[in-house]
Amino acid sequence: MFEKNDFPIKDVLKKWVNTQQGAERKLNQVKVEEVWTELMGPKISEYTSKVILRRDTLILYINSAPLKQELSYSKDKIVRRMNEKLGEDIIKEVIVK
Repeated sequence: MFEKNDFPIKDVLKKWVNTQQGAERKLNQVKVEEVWTELMGPKISEYTSKVILRRDTLILYINSAPLKQELSYSKDKIVRRMNEKLGEDIIKEVIVK
């Protein structure tokens, strides 16, 4: 028969993803892209051409000079809000290009 398992599915999946080569990195990239769009809304997302997660650095490619300037001043806030929404400290730094 089946054995009772006291492990939450979240922990099991996380452990499995960690064993797959590159899977965690790809999963984090997808999560970061979704959270960026959700947090910033359609207007800012419209001016964002790329959202890249490289190690613990979020790289944002922005098509508007004024928005780029505004986001450059808000890097700490972006890190804090993104990590809060992601539920873990994935991002340590933001680069706006």
